[in-house]
Amino acid sequence: MSLRGGDPAEIGGYPLEARLGSGGMGTVFLARTSSGRAVAIKLIHQQFAADDEFRIRFRQEVAAARRVSGAFTAAVVDAAPEAEQPWMATAYIEGHTLAQHIAAKGPLTGSELRRLAIGLTEALRDIHRVGVVHRDLKPSNVVLSPEGPRVIDFGISRAVDQQTLTMTGRVIGTPPFMSPEQLQAPRGVGPRSDVFSLGTLLVYAATGQGPFDADSPYMTAYQVVHEEPSLDSVPMTLRAVVESCLEKVPEERPTADELLVLLRDLPADLGGTGVDGAGAGRTRDTNTQHHLSTQATPPPITPATALAGPDTRSTGTAIGRRLRRRWRPVLATAVAVAAIGGGVAAVTGGGFGGSSGDDARNRAAAPGVPGAGLPDGFEPWHRTVQGGRKDIPDELRCVARGGAVFCGGGGVVATRIRAVDGSQVWKVKSPGVPVQGLHLVGATDDTVLGYRFAPEGATQGPATEVVAIDADKGRELWSVPSGAQATAVTGRSLDAVVVGSTVVTVDASDSRFEARDAHSGKVAWTEPFPVGTQCAPVPAGARLYAMCATDTEVNASEVRHPSLHTLDRASGALGRRIAVRGPAVPMGVADGRLVLLQEHMDGTALTGYDGVARLDPASGKVTYSRLAKTYEGTPGMAQGAVYVSGQTGLITALDPATGEEKWSRQTGVEGASGPVAGAGALYLSSATGRVVALSPSDGEPLWTTDPQADGLTGEQGASPRVTVAGRAVIVAAAKNTLFAFDTKNPPKSH
Repeated sequence: MSLRGGDPAEIGGYPLEARLGSGGMGTVFLARTSSGRAVAIKLIHQQFAADDEFRIRFRQEVAAARRVSGAFTAAVVDAAPEAEQPWMATAYIEGHTLAQHIAAKGPLTGSELRRLAIGLTEALRDIHRVGVVHRDLKPSNVVLSPEGPRVIDFGISRAVDQQTLTMTGRVIGTPPFMSPEQLQAPRGVGPRSDVFSLGTLLVYAATGQGPFDADSPYMTAYQVVHEEPSLDSVPMTLRAVVESCLEKVPEERPTADELLVLLRDLPADLGGTGVDGAGAGRTRDTNTQHHLSTQATPPPITPATALAGPDTRSTGTAIGRRLRRRWRPVLATAVAVAAIGGGVAAVTGGGFGGSSGDDARNRAAAPGVPGAGLPDGFEPWHRTVQGGRKDIPDELRCVARGGAVFCGGGGVVATRIRAVDGSQVWKVKSPGVPVQGLHLVGATDDTVLGYRFAPEGATQGPATEVVAIDADKGRELWSVPSGAQATAVTGRSLDAVVVGSTVVTVDASDSRFEARDAHSGKVAWTEPFPVGTQCAPVPAGARLYAMCATDTEVNASEVRHPSLHTLDRASGALGRRIAVRGPAVPMGVADGRLVLLQEHMDGTALTGYDGVARLDPASGKVTYSRLAKTYEGTPGMAQGAVYVSGQTGLITALDPATGEEKWSRQTGVEGASGPVAGAGALYLSSATGRVVALSPSDGEPLWTTDPQADGLTGEQGASPRVTVAGRAVIVAAAKNTLFAFDTKNPPKSH
């Protein structure tokens, strides 16, 4: 693509000809040496030039790339890691990436597949011989040049004899192509981790899908560590070699040299699978297999768009059972992962269920008052809340009310924490394995409402219950089975919401709404869904809506024609049907109108958001605005604006009335959820607990903190992790980590 306004004319004396691409950390340009040789120059973004952590990372990348520079990699031509704005020039390799090739032309076969396997193994051999571990071998880092495959991007590689950059809180990589040890102990991986990644990449090249694909990056991570690979579609002659690469124990895998001998002994044409069903090679249960969404440049962690396998204990339709797939414990050792987005979380700042109705993810209860002072005697604090099962790493979500912070998620139905010092007042544990996206329903003045999940393997009782707990004493008041269709209908896990002192749930058969007094559990009203539809509650400020879709669309997992109805909070009576162009996700309220983001789909895969819809409750009319482009990432809403948080830290603010971009800022918080508004700032945080505060008017970064936990970055769809209690910010991170600090004195970033 051509250069843009604001791009430099030259870097390091190399005249620039074109922009090749841009990512979270830098931009890559095509340039020429004085002799006319084409080079690719990677220029680090200005905002990271003063960040010591990123400078160290870039120096390591340059050093690793210089050590390698073999026939199957891009040789370093020049570099200036100490420049005011660091850059590195490598030989320009012409060709599409493996990801682009498969997206456009499908999987490789026969001799073409064999050449790729041998070429990549030779590249790994050269990389490992000079003492470097690549650590990010994936389709977008393999270029299919006319001379053979080339391995690029040594941004997270390291020398075997070198201490790994600590980078607290980061588990960096792409789960479908990461090794078990990389997920469990990322600072201690060796060369055979790359061999495992090569095995996953060869399966992807041969079949168009990975051997551990699942419905979310977190389920994929679990499959990598604990499950057997799915290899049915891999050619028989290649399968045994791939199996050896995918051994869970590193020492049981071949080295690159040993693997090269095995591959060279294979026939010139690898042929087909040679079988027509299960039992060929080691495979996991077919119910856990999912297709990898093919993209020209796959992001570090893909959105959870595929449907999960059946859950025989849940009720309702087949699609309902698929959507209720249990999120099994992901990595019972070092890495903590976040339950991905649904937007059920009870957090601060208004939005769905809050007082202002501005934030798509702030669904449950009113927050502490923004702009107020600190709780009396407040000191920064940090604690971990243990749940019902220690083998389920999860994230909590919280809501602040007065001097209390109520949190829930994973193995915790709910807990009460003192905002002043983080001490625990009471805790109610959940014995089962959580459903994705379900953390905490919300809270009233005297009641906290959370989720309880049935133990794995249980055959009696409901799979998921909404549980009411006395806010003062922590004793259970009542419970009711919960439905499971909100994700299919709205794109958010909102089967239960708190509205005032009432909790509205979807019944276990996914056929009606039920409203109860939150404390007593007494049923106030029930309202059946319109015939032939399935619905979910949508709280929007003082109003309550029902968003519905036909059984046919829900069962086909393609809700393209949803409808909205007003839902009377006192009686449950449904208003007239209002058609909405879909698929669309309710976000919150701006200027009294319900705002929805329109999803851009590639088949059943969500690729981003390309439009805004607004419903005027007075007239029932829906107006639509197109966005200038498709925005990828996690959407949210605060103070009347829509925000999209990109996986690489790019935050974009959009005007919900016109769809116009208000501002866009690159931050160092990868995979941020949010935003949450309070104390004159927008707060966003990732699973690592790294928090950034931005100015609402122009997105100017006010401050950024260091990570607090080991968690996956690059995540999409997570509900907000930040809760505002006056001037205090409470943050939920991976491994049920909670910490709090004064927004006027945030932890210093080192």
